[in-house]
Amino acid sequence: MNRSPALETLQRNFPAGADAALIISPVNRRYYTGMPSTDGALLVTPTDAVLLVDFRYIERARQVAAGCEVVLRDRLFPQLRALLEARGARTLAVETERMTVAEFSRLRAGLPGIMLRESGELDREITRQRAVKTPGEIESVRAAQRITDRSFTELLNFLRPGITERQAACELVRLMREFGSEGEAFDTIAVAGPNSSMPHGVPTDRPLAAGDFFTLDFGAKKDGYCSDMTRTVAIGYATDEMRQVYDTVLRAQRAALAVICPGVSCREIDGTARQIIEEEAGYRGCFGHSLGHSLGLEIHESPVFSPLSQDTTQAGNLLSVEPGIYLEGRFGVRIEDIVWITESGCENLTGSAKELLVL
Repeated sequence: MNRSPALETLQRNFPAGADAALIISPVNRRYYTGMPSTDGALLVTPTDAVLLVDFRYIERARQVAAGCEVVLRDRLFPQLRALLEARGARTLAVETERMTVAEFSRLRAGLPGIMLRESGELDREITRQRAVKTPGEIESVRAAQRITDRSFTELLNFLRPGITERQAACELVRLMREFGSEGEAFDTIAVAGPNSSMPHGVPTDRPLAAGDFFTLDFGAKKDGYCSDMTRTVAIGYATDEMRQVYDTVLRAQRAALAVICPGVSCREIDGTARQIIEEEAGYRGCFGHSLGHSLGLEIHESPVFSPLSQDTTQAGNLLSVEPGIYLEGRFGVRIEDIVWITESGCENLTGSAKELLVL
């Protein structure tokens, strides 16, 4: 059986008062075992773990699942009862943040005599672990980001007036697949002109036109891990006002990048960029989202760079840095890189240039 360092960490930091823990969310099952599946259950105790999967996944799970015994799932609740009884387990921690009310009700009905611990301790421990990336996780993100950078470079040759937002988005997705992506890290954002003032706008059949800002927010996946990048380019020409907005966003991002290191308040880092955009440049109310978010197996993880964040950075965190200015009904600009926080500072994993491109 291959070791799972992540699972061993969970077993060393087991939820207080729990004899066992049940992990049913696909993303956390994959994090601990390395086995992707849409269905299954991972039962963990301080000394062992059992992964139950159905017939669709059993062969692959036996090949790749780490740190656990693999069992063919037949009837989940009788199997769980037998496994818990064999281990003398009477209390079971569950993923309260991932489990629906219906799932919790079925679990409680299916495991009579077992006390379900819904204190959130299991969720907090999982979040704490996943916030600090291992070198292996970072290598997967690097690979995904290389695909993202390469795809953006190739797409620049495709962009011209008359191409629609939807056509550009489809070509970008095709390029990422061609260059090795397992799929989109999230739905690609490709919005131009007045549509670019919507931070999470959806690609439409609007053609690109001279004088447009065109914002692309996209990411590839490798080994299940996400990349994330945003670039804004000008089509044909950029007005003085467009250039001023772009330069302000770029200045704000560079200022934030310069202060990222371990032990800094996430709120303070957000405030560094926000001070430039809202106070110095006067675009108050035009930067309405957080400066950045963590990413990994999911595109949005913890911690975040936000005015409301109570977190402090630590070595191993991986976050986006994506300030923006959005002028409603006119245009918007966002620039996003992803950075890995190291013992001495941070490393920018994004390779694409950020100076304004006029196509």
